[in-house]
Amino acid sequence: MALVLLGVANVAAIVALWLSGGGVQDIDDTASALTSLGRLSGLLGAYGVLVQVLLVGRLPVLDQLVGFDRLTVWHRRNGRVALILLLAHAGLILAGYSLADGNSPVTQLGLLIEGYPGVITAIAGLAALVAVVVTSLVIVRRRLRYETWYFVHLYTYLGIALAFSHQLATGADFVGAPVARAYWYTLYIGTLGALVLFRIVVPVVRNAYYGLRVERVVVEAPGFVSLEVGGAHLDRLKARAGQFFTWRFLTRDHWWEAHPFSLSAAPDGRRLRITVKGLGDHTSALGSIRPGTRVLVEGPFGVFTSAARRRPRVALIAGGVGITPIRALLEDMPGEAGDIAVVYRVAHADEVILRDELDELARRRQADLHYVVGDHREVAGLLSAEHLCELVPDIAGRDVYVCGPPAMTEATGASLRRAGVPRRQIITESFAL
Repeated sequence: MALVLLGVANVAAIVALWLSGGGVQDIDDTASALTSLGRLSGLLGAYGVLVQVLLVGRLPVLDQLVGFDRLTVWHRRNGRVALILLLAHAGLILAGYSLADGNSPVTQLGLLIEGYPGVITAIAGLAALVAVVVTSLVIVRRRLRYETWYFVHLYTYLGIALAFSHQLATGADFVGAPVARAYWYTLYIGTLGALVLFRIVVPVVRNAYYGLRVERVVVEAPGFVSLEVGGAHLDRLKARAGQFFTWRFLTRDHWWEAHPFSLSAAPDGRRLRITVKGLGDHTSALGSIRPGTRVLVEGPFGVFTSAARRRPRVALIAGGVGITPIRALLEDMPGEAGDIAVVYRVAHADEVILRDELDELARRRQADLHYVVGDHREVAGLLSAEHLCELVPDIAGRDVYVCGPPAMTEATGASLRRAGVPRRQIITESFAL
């Protein structure tokens, strides 16, 4: 609630500054109305982009209060709204100036570019943000390698820098308005400071303290590899089973890439383990990383932990490589015999990973373990409400943890609700950014 109130307060401040800068008083006709509304949409869009960066800026307070999964949803929705506002800004300003000067939009655009040096940078910044949003659309994202998607998203920072230069040079609500100028400087510098602190300074200092290095690399199955990372004082990381870190392996080819991976074993204060499926150039190359390689991490992140549990009994449902945090939770989750049920969904038998560990943990924890193997296009009803009730008859009375690809997580959540599981008892973690 506090975060929502803070966001609303900033929107109110932006509108108030727009009004004090002549937002309504300057409206004399249709052209001035379009221009004034264009200014407001641009200001709100710029604020939305700053919020966009902070939502996935790895700020500990946001992660603890909201959780990375919900932050990702907010990030996706906010990004679309911010882009719509910025496109509206460009369209309304162009329409307003065209109408006022009696020019065609193409002619007016040329005049704006010639007369206002910040316009060309604004166009470049808007193009960068459009590219970021387009590559985030599900239908596009599925066709892109993670490395390509990650690289394109770096253009967000370029878009922000160009938008700031445009606002500084030509913004009517920025030039000659000291209060508005101070407010926007505070927003931009605060956002930059948060990113530098939590994405650069804190990780560098912490990693110098922990001294993380790869200790062992184990091939679990074709296309799957586990990496064990050790260091000093790892108990002070306060990592929990079910959480994830972003990992940067300092090899010559991959030092610049940071990828999120969940822990696949409960942290014991001596090591951290991840298990990765080779999907892109980076993940496919992790099997060749040598012991002794230095590692930088950010985290731990996520609320997909036993702390979210409210019921005496739980069901842990995994899809594909989503078994990694589920396996860690199975190891760590408190419970008596029969309190824990695990459902592991894969399309083909050769995609089952960590099977020996799962079988041993289930035996030791006296947990019910179910392997659900099959292509849903060939076998109807897999993980349907009826199927889930068959596997875990009392599932409606349990807390249910679900982890896997977004489509699987969403479909399973719908099945759980049809099976009578209240929404508040469903804790999800989608393997997507």
